[in-house]
Amino acid sequence: MKDFSYITHSHPSYIESLYQGYVDNPESVDPEFRKFFEGFDFAVSQVPAVPGANGKSVDGAQLTKEFAVYSLIQAYRQRGHLQADTNPIRKRKDRGANLDPKFFGLAEADLAQKFAAGKAIGMESATLKDIIDRLQKTYTGKVGVEYQFILKQERVEWLQKEIEANLYQPLPIEKKRRVLEKLNQGVIFEKFLHTKYVGQKRFSLEGGETTIAALDTIIDTAANSGVKEVVIGMAHRGRLNVLANILGKTYEQIFSEFEGTAIPDQTMGSGDVKYHLGFSSEVETISGKTVNLKLAPNPSHLEAVDPVVLGFSRAKADVMYGSEFDAVLPILIHGDASVAGQGIVYEVVQMSDLNGYDTGGTMHFVINNQIGFTTDFDDARSSDYSTSVAGIVQAPVLHVNGDDPEAVVRCVEIATRYRQEFNADIFIDMVCYRRHGHNEGDDPKFTQPALYALIDKHANPRETYVQFLLQNGKTEAQELAKEMEKKFWGDLQDRLDEIKQNPLPYKFQQPELWWQSLRKSTPADFEASPNTAISEDEFRRLFTGLMQWPEDFKPLRKVEKLLQDKVKLFDAEQKVDWATGELLAYASLIAEGKEVRMSGQDVKRGTFSHRHAIIRDEATNKEYNRINQFGPNDKTCFKIYNSLLSEYAVLGFEYGYAMANPNALVLWEAQFGDFANGAQIIIDQFISSAETKWQRMNGVVMLLPHGYEGQGPEHSSARLERFLQLCAEDNMVITNITTAANFFHALRRQLTWPFRKPLINFSPKANLRLQASYSHISEFTNGGFKEVVDDAFVQNASAVTKVLFCSGKVYYDLAEKQAKESRQDVAIVRMEQLFPLPVAQLEALYNKYANATWFWVQEEPLNMGAASFLQMNLKVVNFGIISRQPSAATATGYSKVHAQEQAEIVDTAFSI
Repeated sequence: MKDFSYITHSHPSYIESLYQGYVDNPESVDPEFRKFFEGFDFAVSQVPAVPGANGKSVDGAQLTKEFAVYSLIQAYRQRGHLQADTNPIRKRKDRGANLDPKFFGLAEADLAQKFAAGKAIGMESATLKDIIDRLQKTYTGKVGVEYQFILKQERVEWLQKEIEANLYQPLPIEKKRRVLEKLNQGVIFEKFLHTKYVGQKRFSLEGGETTIAALDTIIDTAANSGVKEVVIGMAHRGRLNVLANILGKTYEQIFSEFEGTAIPDQTMGSGDVKYHLGFSSEVETISGKTVNLKLAPNPSHLEAVDPVVLGFSRAKADVMYGSEFDAVLPILIHGDASVAGQGIVYEVVQMSDLNGYDTGGTMHFVINNQIGFTTDFDDARSSDYSTSVAGIVQAPVLHVNGDDPEAVVRCVEIATRYRQEFNADIFIDMVCYRRHGHNEGDDPKFTQPALYALIDKHANPRETYVQFLLQNGKTEAQELAKEMEKKFWGDLQDRLDEIKQNPLPYKFQQPELWWQSLRKSTPADFEASPNTAISEDEFRRLFTGLMQWPEDFKPLRKVEKLLQDKVKLFDAEQKVDWATGELLAYASLIAEGKEVRMSGQDVKRGTFSHRHAIIRDEATNKEYNRINQFGPNDKTCFKIYNSLLSEYAVLGFEYGYAMANPNALVLWEAQFGDFANGAQIIIDQFISSAETKWQRMNGVVMLLPHGYEGQGPEHSSARLERFLQLCAEDNMVITNITTAANFFHALRRQLTWPFRKPLINFSPKANLRLQASYSHISEFTNGGFKEVVDDAFVQNASAVTKVLFCSGKVYYDLAEKQAKESRQDVAIVRMEQLFPLPVAQLEALYNKYANATWFWVQEEPLNMGAASFLQMNLKVVNFGIISRQPSAATATGYSKVHAQEQAEIVDTAFSI
């Protein structure tokens, strides 16, 4: 909305001319002016006490004053948040709100005058003093609201009505009781732990306990608006309190973790600290609704859990509620320093309205401690607010004083209804403080002595609210405060006496039952892959379907020819190329009732223009999904999305999606393999370690284009060595596949195994179109994935004096020289799977070629690739290494140098 302050300094004749223009033709004036004039005309016609009513003329001077008042109202709506009393500890900075009436040309003498402009805030016959009082109460009290920058007018009007009509309505006594009860619970929990476990790290919520009342209200309001499930993501501060007082985890369960007596199933590894663990529960809200709650497990990497929560929420909406996003509410609880400082937050917010990543709006709740570790906010951000990232998607922000629980509750009620009404993101910035240092053993006075001198003297939110009720409440509120004070100390004593709590009953959801039907893997599972073949009839049905399109659809000519060539290849040689093998895997899974979801930059056609899972009509641009035809009842079972230019958030989202549904094959493809570097936190903290830390299996697939083709350092290596370094305890599967059929089987194996493992495949680029990588129909209709491929070229194993074992693209360079020189003395063995290491199969081949010297051949420099991993782990084979020289960069950027290096590797392999 416009700021009319410039109008107030204009000559009255200019105002009169504007008004006359409106009278002559309302459409000729600015819509905002028209809106004002319409309101003004109505007001003066209804209120005789206002000058200009009952047919009296309206002059320019009078209109100028009215404009000034209206401009003042607009200024409060736009900038009141800059002056709002939201900080419970210290005075706020002066950010130049410019809300003094004098700034708008209004004098003290005008305070007693009545203005028609007051109708804009529901005050039809109000003095300027009364108007200002209302504006200050609404916009500069304990809540400051940023919403006027939103361009969608219906959202602005909805918020404006809520803020000006409902924000400062007093809570009914039942809600006051509930707020005080949740504050009691939050404070009791922290007091108890502080008493019982002195000095232990718990990352307490002290100073921000109003969070508990806020979350309780969000869940209750959401349930009344149709939400069936709430998925929460948060870092460690306040997590234990949320587990106890929102999700209903018993004190006994939490205490056992403090005392080290709670030992989860650790057959796969080490577990994790108590304030990283996840939890699920079913709770009954104060309104009597049942809601499923989930708190996602997370690492200490602040905000890394955000995309995981959103992916999980999207999957639950898809699989449980028919993609009805109103039924699942994601809540992300941020810290002020992390929401401002972590780029993942920007990526997640940018995803909020994209087709592939929409979750129907996320509730962002910021526990604003005004400090990050030891860093004051002045050193932590350049923006006015930690929540300024909300502006990129025009998400409203409600800044609220954490010492006013009733204001916080009103804010989250409005925010929850807004999310349900518009399915859009919204932020609540609850400004509070942190009672202790970063952890309970840290002394915050080392770095903020003045701030913590104030905090030391400051009552906690429960005490503050009790005093408010005693001093300002009616008799019933005062009695409530006394009653709850007594109950508080009784409950605390019960906790100290370790009165037993009963865990909440929980009914498992269908996806959770699917997970329970699976089992943990054993080393024996990786000795040979299961049968993943399909029948010949099914192969032909799927292949034929993939190569067709609707009669009224006209694909691009190049695409049409490409598909026709695939049909000709199959008719002539009964072979299919790499892309067709991939799509056959997806089609076959969908035909079996599974789902497939894929995302990444340009995945619909493929970075290298090979996939063409989605084709477009050259005349209408309409999309045609080549795979959905194989699903039941025309249901969209193959979901494929070109992602935003993000790796971190998108991979996290896909991991979360796969975490929710074990019957979905979920894939993320990097545009180039080393772009996965940008998602390293998700790889390190979730993909490679979640089963060990949190006992959470996941079958997400990463496709990382990899291979040395002279394209320079950034487009050659997907950093195989980094993934192999993360491998232990059969935590994930690393493959570097060379044939279409083996890729087909690897993908199908993901959902055939009676367990789930992340799969990281180092995918070809140029070899996507290499005829040697194409596969015969018989390779799809028989057997399964081959971890190791023996040499079919050599005729006599005893005549072999040298074995070159390798992985990926370099195999074809070696095989070309072998065939060209007809080298029967050299066998080439392909390792299609590097982890879990197929030791038994390699040992059998080592014995088969007993007269040979073995060499590992790789394209990567010696300090990269699989060389060091194999040296450390492959003990049954005695081998040398042939590679590029050690290098700081992954590859040369000069094509001639690349060609020379590649030739040296191949020549050396056959000459030494």
